[in-house]
Amino acid sequence: MALSPLNQRRWNNFRKNRRAFWSLIIFSVLFTCSLFAEFLANDKPVLVSYRGELHVPIFKFYPETAFGGDFQTEAPYKDPEVECLIRSGGIEDCFDDPEGILEQIAAGSYQADGFHRGWTLWPLIRYSYNTSVDRPGAAPLPPNAHNWLGTDDTKRDVLARVIHGFRLSVLFTLMVTGAASLIGIAAGAVQGYFGGWVDLVFQRVIEVWSSINSLYVIIIMFAILGRGFWLLVFLMIAFGWVSLVAVVRAEFLRARNLEYVRAAKALGVGNLTIMFRHMLPNAMVATLTMLPFVITSTIGALASLDFLGFGLPSSAPSLGELTLQAKQNLEAPWLAFTAFFTFAIMLSLLVFIFEGVRDAFDPRKTFS
Repeated sequence: MALSPLNQRRWNNFRKNRRAFWSLIIFSVLFTCSLFAEFLANDKPVLVSYRGELHVPIFKFYPETAFGGDFQTEAPYKDPEVECLIRSGGIEDCFDDPEGILEQIAAGSYQADGFHRGWTLWPLIRYSYNTSVDRPGAAPLPPNAHNWLGTDDTKRDVLARVIHGFRLSVLFTLMVTGAASLIGIAAGAVQGYFGGWVDLVFQRVIEVWSSINSLYVIIIMFAILGRGFWLLVFLMIAFGWVSLVAVVRAEFLRARNLEYVRAAKALGVGNLTIMFRHMLPNAMVATLTMLPFVITSTIGALASLDFLGFGLPSSAPSLGELTLQAKQNLEAPWLAFTAFFTFAIMLSLLVFIFEGVRDAFDPRKTFS
């Protein structure tokens, strides 16, 4: 689908802003990789070949009996016995000496009746965000060849938690910011366009709503309904939409008496068409100016709630909880460095991107 000349000019302006353009590329790569976090960091193989049949453990439950084992529970794929059963095709000798048979299979010297060579394809990181690392020593454990960023105070792999936590934070921010922005822009447009008693009533409602402490409401709702991702999304949207109202309202109050708006009314154009087709594009520069602050505040609010223990469930991969662990374990500097650089890179890229979007919508700015 071809872009209109106006949108083509905006895209060209954005591309000429090198900082914003490269930030978009880097962030897109990081976010796309995080969307496939299960393929990058998981304690289950991506693909298993057993007796010529392919299995996908990251998406489907397979009992140990599916690979020649004895139990109906999920197969412990890292266990030498299960690994031997998979690679040998279910040879019974695996129950006696799994490690010896694995060495023979690796050397190509193992021969037995019914032998079927199988294989497993593992993710780059063999730990999920909630997997306990089997390493000697007291947690948190320092980085090594298996845990590139070390472990936290419950022996969970930090890099796996960062990958899953990055995805969760970005998706949470996009959902909250997107929904809150739509509500805030619509409310500000209605206030500024109609003015009068509509504006007066809206302003009083916003004043009352803004005076409510959102943290107290979140704590109370979590105490009643329990901590949950979608409940937190709803509460953050409910208190976040007011941040854009004042900016949009001011732009619409300024534009409502301009000549093109009066001409549109005289021609019988509907109010919604005037508001969102003619007036809103002119108010987008001021609106987009606020978006970097809205996004960073949303990420900061999620991290702060997790840091205080009132955010996502404790089982969720949380960057705020990683920051809390860094504070509580000063003898493990890798936790603090990981939390700092994760937030710094994520927030910087997002701010640069939306600064570029803002400038691309500004007709007064061009880039050479």
